[in-house]
Amino acid sequence: MLLSLHIRNYILIDSLDIEFPEGLVIITGQTGAGKSILLGALSFLAGAKADASMISPGASTCTVEAGFDSSDARVAEMLAANDIEPDGTRLLIRRVISSSGRSRSFINDCPVQQGVLQSISSLLVDIHSQHKSLLLADSGFQLSVLDAFAGNSGLLADCRRSWKELLSLRAELGSLRAELAQLQAERDYNADQLARLTAAGLESGELEALEEEHRSLANAGQIKEALVSAVSAVSPEEDSAGVSELLKNAVRRLEQVSAWLPAVSGLASRLESARIEIDDICSELENLDSRLDVSPERLETVEERMSLLYSLMRRYSCSDVDGLIERRDSLAAKIDGTAALGERISELESREHSVREAWQSVCTALGKSRREAAPALSARIMESLRFLELENSGFEIRVEPKEGGADGCDRAVFLFSSGGNAPRELSKVASGGEISRIMLCLKAIMARTAGMPTLIFDEIDTGVSGSVADRMGQMICSMGGDMQVFAITHLPQVAAKGDAHYVVSKSQSGDGRSVSTVRRVTGDDRVREVARLLSGSEITGAALQNAEVLLSEGR
Repeated sequence: MLLSLHIRNYILIDSLDIEFPEGLVIITGQTGAGKSILLGALSFLAGAKADASMISPGASTCTVEAGFDSSDARVAEMLAANDIEPDGTRLLIRRVISSSGRSRSFINDCPVQQGVLQSISSLLVDIHSQHKSLLLADSGFQLSVLDAFAGNSGLLADCRRSWKELLSLRAELGSLRAELAQLQAERDYNADQLARLTAAGLESGELEALEEEHRSLANAGQIKEALVSAVSAVSPEEDSAGVSELLKNAVRRLEQVSAWLPAVSGLASRLESARIEIDDICSELENLDSRLDVSPERLETVEERMSLLYSLMRRYSCSDVDGLIERRDSLAAKIDGTAALGERISELESREHSVREAWQSVCTALGKSRREAAPALSARIMESLRFLELENSGFEIRVEPKEGGADGCDRAVFLFSSGGNAPRELSKVASGGEISRIMLCLKAIMARTAGMPTLIFDEIDTGVSGSVADRMGQMICSMGGDMQVFAITHLPQVAAKGDAHYVVSKSQSGDGRSVSTVRRVTGDDRVREVARLLSGSEITGAALQNAEVLLSEGR
């Protein structure tokens, strides 16, 4: 239920603070007075698109705020899901737009995304503007009406959940099957490449070691000659003393005179260290000489191995042996992954089969429920249409099969006839007045069966007059006994039936601007407003008398 509405700087409304009662609330006003602006403010509050043109001239921001009272469990669930602190059953919704065009939304003073605002608002208020009668031609809307009447919300939730999972599984299966087909197409090629790389017996760092060995083998003669020459120079084989022996004698002579000349003691130690280092160098040179292979056969083997590695690196565009090893392991993983991928596909196919069966089962249940509910809903609509003086009309809901989807495997078709003709699709044969009456019938039925929120009718009585208008007023008034209903109307027969009556008017502000205001009318003021609806701008005595009669009958 909409408890209050506060508007600041919205188009022609500078300031508005108003409270609303339960039941049927009537809103009237002359053409152009701003009734559509009031409706636009409520639509903006409910999450409609916003832009800076909504801000009144001279203002920097626009604010629309409304207080609601709702005990709907779905609202409580949404509040909890979005970490919004509840305040009993009361909700305060506020939306602000700045001159930049950016809007902000709040629920109970907590900032929320526009999608959250729209979801929660849809459970609080249902705005039926004139263009929404066009929904009668929409098959999706027709099916939703039938589902609401049949109480299919639980089945629909199951159906949509199963369908969503089914689409997800099918997409994943399609991707995996394409990947498997690609792997299978490349399997022989990959297996041949893997065999080639595996046979190569690759080892990390192997090429660097081979290149070093190759340099040694290719220059073995010169290296050996240099080693032998170096060893001979340090430790000659002839009788002449070598460098090490000479250094040893020098150390011994210096040590003999160190007592007389202490400075030579340090020099003796340094010569001894040099002698030890030379002996060590000589030993390493001899070892290198002994290990040096001058084998032409080994050189050929090394060159062949290097040639193989270079060839593989060029073939697979790798800069080193580690890259070849990585490529080999990748090919092995691809070949091994084919089997794993096949197993995963089998698992998903099994799951897809189970989900498809669950979806088909709920589709069957939905179809059964819809076909059972269609005659009952058609009868209820026909009863309401006869009440609205469409006695010779016919209305039928046909449930037909369609390609399956999130809402099942059915579509609802509304058929209508007038004057005893054969029923045809409603959108092709119904006039504007007939569509208004059919939509009102649907809303009245849904209000009683679907627990609708506050309902706002924007001139749903367009195209009707006289006794039909009075009947529509009675039906809207009856709806007001079960829920809060706002009726923006131009018909006195409807206006007279309200529990509360508000008038939208336009006037000039002090700075010459046009501004819209809303005020509640009672007593004589209400009589004069209903009389204006009856007679136009010039209110006659007869119109006043007729207005009093309408209001007394409405009460």
